[in-house]
Amino acid sequence: MENCIIPVGIKEVLVRGQITKVARAIVRSLCQNGIKVMVLREEEHCMLAEFLAGHCMENLILTTNYSPMIWLVGDGLSNEEQKMAEQGTHFLPFSQFPPTELRKDCFYHTTPAMIIPDSAQNIDSCENWLGRRVMSAWRVGGIVHALEGWEEHECGLDVPMVNSHRAWEAALRHGFQPLVYFSEIKKSL
Repeated sequence: MENCIIPVGIKEVLVRGQITKVARAIVRSLCQNGIKVMVLREEEHCMLAEFLAGHCMENLILTTNYSPMIWLVGDGLSNEEQKMAEQGTHFLPFSQFPPTELRKDCFYHTTPAMIIPDSAQNIDSCENWLGRRVMSAWRVGGIVHALEGWEEHECGLDVPMVNSHRAWEAALRHGFQPLVYFSEIKKSL
């Protein structure tokens, strides 16, 4: 999962925003892969720490440092926090909607999304911030669930997330392709 949004070689990210099931899954994956995940608020640190174990805990850091150049952001990111970011920071949303583009000296990326397969008919776009034949990961997930005939659901914070690798592999198998933008991140860092 993290390879879609975090370029190889990045050692730390800042996570800011509402702690959702998606945020927890991303943080767990990053921490398991040795990437330092920094959070600014103690309550967010506590919520995330509940879902980490063993050596992963050492990669979750409560900080007052706004310097990481990669920020993974969700709902709840304030304008004041954006102003604290270093020039050239990349804001990558894990939420359904992208953050407000407040700074001209930073980079804002789209929400997690995939390119729709050519075989899909009558699907041009779903969100006005994404290009044609690009669909948010949330919608792709719903389509993949239906195509695979999966009966389980992932609604609610307390319902465990279905194996993300299984969903990823199924999406690729059905012809959805990742919307990759980490090469432009590498160029700017």
